[in-house]
Amino acid sequence: MKQQLENIRQQALSALDSASSPEALEELRVRLLGKKGELTTVLKQMGKLSPEERPVMGQLANSVRAAIEEKLEQRKADIHAAVLEAKLKAEAVDVTIPGEAVALGHQHPMNMVLQEIKDIFIGMGYQVIDGPEVELASYNFTRLNIEEGHPSRDRSDTFYFTDDDSVLLRTQTSPMQIRAMENTQPPICILAPGRVYRKDEADATHSPMFHQIEGLVVAENVTMGDLKGALITMIRRLYRDDAVIRFRPHHFPFTEPSCETDMRCHKCHGTGEVDGQVCSTCHGEGWIEILGAGMVHPDVLRGCGIDPEKYSGFAFGIGLERMAMSRLRINDLRLIFDNDIRFLNQF
Repeated sequence: MKQQLENIRQQALSALDSASSPEALEELRVRLLGKKGELTTVLKQMGKLSPEERPVMGQLANSVRAAIEEKLEQRKADIHAAVLEAKLKAEAVDVTIPGEAVALGHQHPMNMVLQEIKDIFIGMGYQVIDGPEVELASYNFTRLNIEEGHPSRDRSDTFYFTDDDSVLLRTQTSPMQIRAMENTQPPICILAPGRVYRKDEADATHSPMFHQIEGLVVAENVTMGDLKGALITMIRRLYRDDAVIRFRPHHFPFTEPSCETDMRCHKCHGTGEVDGQVCSTCHGEGWIEILGAGMVHPDVLRGCGIDPEKYSGFAFGIGLERMAMSRLRINDLRLIFDNDIRFLNQF
């Protein structure tokens, strides 16, 4: 038995020296010291020894167990240190290597143009306001002099929430003009940008959801000349004096007189054709309508508690997407909403 114990000691210490992983150490521990291990198997033979031999063999067995356990702990520490060292080397960072450039985001092209327009009007003394996108029909239509039966109130044009057509997704930001005149006494000078919704088919210049910028000025002695001056100033600053524009007489229920403002198409330069084909951006017109405007109708002023004999005003509604198309030379409005990173990275 003495020889068996010595052999176990020598073989165990040699095997432990060769172990190179925590898994290998655990396997050796079980094989040597487990319930069915080599040392345990030898100790089970102690009952066959004489009373005089048992203490001697017991002391030797304890010595062997202690040597194996000590070697196990030593190898655990050595292997842990080696694994940690290898990990540190593998994960080492060379601080002298140049860093990778981080791609930074930027404003959406439409927001870029919106900010430019807001800055222009703020510079002219306008206050920017915001309002609800879910609106009452009374604010969106009735109080703007748009009576029942008007085509713009038809369900084919407007997204309604209720059966009685009293609540809807706003079709314009004009309701904010009514809200401003209700709560503020003249002089009033506001700009109301925001999303609006109409059942327009998506094509190169239309979308069911788009953005509008409404402006309103109410004060004494406001004229159509003031309206044209404000719009020309905005367009000239936005397009750096190279824009060709025209004003056309028009009719809006909430303004009288009214006009529409067009800009010469940036794709065909007013010819209506590109490479012998009808221009897809302006549909051959040579012009793109960008806004409607006019002098605030006296009935609208009166409905908001403002005396039309003392005060007058003008209002306008700008299609932001169309302004962005001309400002950034975009040929199809749908590109603005597609979120194609290849397109957006151009700006």
